[in-house]
Amino acid sequence: MALIHHVVTGQGQPPVVFVHGFACAHSDWDAQVAHLSASHRTVAVDLRGHGASGGTAEECSIERYGSDVAEVMRALALPPAVLVGHSMGCRVVTEAALQAPEHVAGLILVDGSQFAAAMRATLKERFATPEGYAATTEGFFRDMFTPRSDPAVAAAVIERAGRLPLPIGEKVLTDLARYDVGRLETSLAALRVPVMALQTTYSNEKRERSTMRQGQSTPYLETFRACIPSGRVEIIENTGHFPQLDESARTNALIDNFLATLPTR
Repeated sequence: MALIHHVVTGQGQPPVVFVHGFACAHSDWDAQVAHLSASHRTVAVDLRGHGASGGTAEECSIERYGSDVAEVMRALALPPAVLVGHSMGCRVVTEAALQAPEHVAGLILVDGSQFAAAMRATLKERFATPEGYAATTEGFFRDMFTPRSDPAVAAAVIERAGRLPLPIGEKVLTDLARYDVGRLETSLAALRVPVMALQTTYSNEKRERSTMRQGQSTPYLETFRACIPSGRVEIIENTGHFPQLDESARTNALIDNFLATLPTR
């Protein structure tokens, strides 16, 4: 089976594997790869149907994405690595960790969330209209940036999201809702490695997004703490859904700190 597209840079342990979110690509992690590759082997992937990785809608699911990332780690014979996932990628790295535990030393979940059960019906209703998917995706992505974001970066990310083929986009969003309702909590609770949630925004049941403040909790973070009592939570205040783009230096520092806390192997 052909591997999904991946870019390997640098040397050093533990390796760090980066997984992007819905309608995104491996280049979202360029600042982190540049920062870490002097001392760590880094691997940044394009998920199936995204970026330079081919795929059909039927092949796209969170579990399949997790399997794809696990296959890359096995093919590269990686020693235990830290998996960093953004948004949808939080679910993907969780699945990869469960499928290839021998290759995983820890997880960093960057601005994860959990779709409410009601979103399954909401998405179905929206996708039933001719422009429903496009309008939904554009609305989601415009809400991911703040006035402090670089306008050119935000525009490029929004434009890229609009180019994801409709069949793949609809399938992946529908599958996200399916996964969050039926599997997310069980998967999080099954993790047996150190985990950090790096949180920047909160999405309510309607997927309306707001920035976070220190000390704030959310239903997603409460789920995270209940499933992973030893898990660490770090909040970057007053930024959008892409801290790796909007607050790259602070994101890099938190990743560095997490790596430094891992047990020596």
